[in-house]
Amino acid sequence: MAKPARSETFTERWDARAPERRLLLWVLFGIGVGFLMVLGALPKDGIAVRALDLLPPLGFVLSFFAAHALFVAVGFRGDQLMLALVAFLAGIGLLAQFRMGVYAGDVLGVAHLVLPVGVALLALVTVALMDGRYRPLAAARWFWAVLSLGIVVLVLVTGQRFRGAVYGAGFITPTEGLKLSVVLFTAAFIDRNAKALAKWRGPIPFPLLRPLWPLALFAALLLGLLLVQRDLGLVLILGLAMLLQLTAGTKRVGYLAYGALAASAAGLAVLEFFSHGQRRVASWLDPFSDPTGAGWQVLQGLSGMFAGGLWGEGFSQARPRYTPIAESDFIYAVVAEELGFIGSVLLLIFFGLLCWRLILIASRAKSPFGMLAATGIAAVFSVQTLLNVGGVTKAIPITGVTLPFISQGGSSLLTTCIALGVVLAISDGEPKAVRKKTKPATGGRRRRAATS
Repeated sequence: MAKPARSETFTERWDARAPERRLLLWVLFGIGVGFLMVLGALPKDGIAVRALDLLPPLGFVLSFFAAHALFVAVGFRGDQLMLALVAFLAGIGLLAQFRMGVYAGDVLGVAHLVLPVGVALLALVTVALMDGRYRPLAAARWFWAVLSLGIVVLVLVTGQRFRGAVYGAGFITPTEGLKLSVVLFTAAFIDRNAKALAKWRGPIPFPLLRPLWPLALFAALLLGLLLVQRDLGLVLILGLAMLLQLTAGTKRVGYLAYGALAASAAGLAVLEFFSHGQRRVASWLDPFSDPTGAGWQVLQGLSGMFAGGLWGEGFSQARPRYTPIAESDFIYAVVAEELGFIGSVLLLIFFGLLCWRLILIASRAKSPFGMLAATGIAAVFSVQTLLNVGGVTKAIPITGVTLPFISQGGSSLLTTCIALGVVLAISDGEPKAVRKKTKPATGGRRRRAATS
């Protein structure tokens, strides 16, 4: 379906985004009911409700409706479902974080500002790059490559090790930015070399090395440095995203097959030479072998989800303090404990809807670079969600990645919002071609008529 031309009046723009506004109102109602339940339970625990406790929901409401108002004002024609899906997931995350005391304190803190700032970045990036203005990002492909490698080197040189991983100063994670910079570099590189990358030769088809080697060298350096940093989760996220972008850009499924072989070899090497990976696999296979050590986190998370049962113990009725790192890596276990199997599956449905929307926008992109960038961002978001939920439910070993919009983590939230802003800008489409008006050649006809 072709996108309509930009409306001229504010009323027309307001009416054009009515579906998005209605969805946001429904989200506001649902999250508002949840906050009333959480605030109503505070006096039962001997905690008084303060005026400061109203700031998180107030910031949530104002930030999303400010984003909607900005979209209306500039005549944004892009996707109308994604902002509501982000609002729902962010609202659930806000409730979970509030429930676990992240916003506790007597003064306005950084935690109160992270979500409003993230939503503001999402809206501003969308407006800045809409109408096809995201295309110049492809021209800076080597800047994205150098930036990505520079971030990892900087963290390795200046960072500090904690719980087996390396963090930046103040325990921030600058490497979260790789989820966008690596995707943009890969999209730009494949867009420029798509025909050459799609040419395979040999009795056993294999890609040509000449066009592929810069991307392969970049991937080897980046993922190798991340392995030294012991960020196994980010290695999996970025590696899979790059493979999916290669497949989408060249239509060669063989890249996934060769990628799976390379990943298997790398996995065996990690298990052979990295004790960090060995411990995680061992605690995944048999958490009861060390129930008070390496297996403690897995067992407590499973115990919490089992206690939730089908319908859950109710909002604010569970005991998330018994689950280690409940506000970050294992927050899905807290959601399952309070909302039960039904609530946790409903949350996964909303994650699935957002992933589906990202893939749909990628498939409808009007430029190859837009398609590849949206594909990479969709892959990063989907793989990160699956790794977190799979680790908590013991389907796969723990990778230490956060659950988007739900887990505590400023760097992760801000990066995700910026990335989704890029996808929303891609969904807006391309600028309309301006046709030059040509004057009819009446003078020529008159001269011909006169000479005849």
